[in-house]
Amino acid sequence: MSEKKGARTESLRTEEEIRLPVDEHVEEEVSASGKKVRAKGVYLLPNLITTGALFSGFYAIVAGMGGNFEASAIAIFAAMILDGLDGRVARLTDTQSAFGVQFDSLSDMVSFGLAPALVVFSWGLGPLGKLGWAAAFLYAACAALRLARFNTQVDTVDKGVFIGLASPTAAAIVASMVWAGHDAEVGTGLGIVAALVTVAAGLLMVSNFRYTSFKKLDFKGRVPFVMMLAIILVFSLVTIDPPRVLLVIAILYTFSGPAMWAWAALRGRQQAVAPVDVTDETGGPVSKDESVLDDTVAQSSDEKTDRK
Repeated sequence: MSEKKGARTESLRTEEEIRLPVDEHVEEEVSASGKKVRAKGVYLLPNLITTGALFSGFYAIVAGMGGNFEASAIAIFAAMILDGLDGRVARLTDTQSAFGVQFDSLSDMVSFGLAPALVVFSWGLGPLGKLGWAAAFLYAACAALRLARFNTQVDTVDKGVFIGLASPTAAAIVASMVWAGHDAEVGTGLGIVAALVTVAAGLLMVSNFRYTSFKKLDFKGRVPFVMMLAIILVFSLVTIDPPRVLLVIAILYTFSGPAMWAWAALRGRQQAVAPVDVTDETGGPVSKDESVLDDTVAQSSDEKTDRK
């Protein structure tokens, strides 16, 4: 009797779930014992933060279309802060999931791909006509390519570096530029500069330059006391003139990738052409050419001995 009642209850639950207008999310995840289990639902805390980032990006688009460029730029920076928190909160609380990864990626596309492109177009690229919307589209397309490449390489690339400029940093360059000139009269000259900056930020996202990701920083460990002083100094500088200071910080970080690439290429070229120091029997240095000549003479001497 009890078995029939239990089966009937289970059948009613199944029918009730079928009638729901929204299906329950089910995904496979690895348990603590290493086994794959099917889990229902989504984690609330990290996805709630991601939703906040998505809302900030959407609000930036709406504010930019309304001409409130200062608020739109601030909203993009708010999305950056929330985007930096959701992943770390998920790792600290052990609430990582495949759903959260995909949701975060889509949120990034809106907040750091579409929002900066549409905001900068409404601010300074509109007067350029087709050139303006082409530059804005190029930025948005590069952001999509950057995120797709990141999702496919997340398990194979060193987590300490980013391959290409991260989309939040590219968005910071565009947003801080708009924020710094939100009350300026944008003419053709300033519009061309904005288009060049937008295109450069987009192309750097799909480049192979390596950037430090800061993901290996241990926020739970101890740091030198001078580190806290440096952080306080940065906050103090930002409060003086937030848009321009943030623009300078974003530009310096952006140039760090090409600078490290140029330094590594220069060092590799110097090591390739550096002479090999060899010492002779007296202890004196022998050049590379002399060493090769000695080896040739010794080889010919050995051949004569073999003939004898």
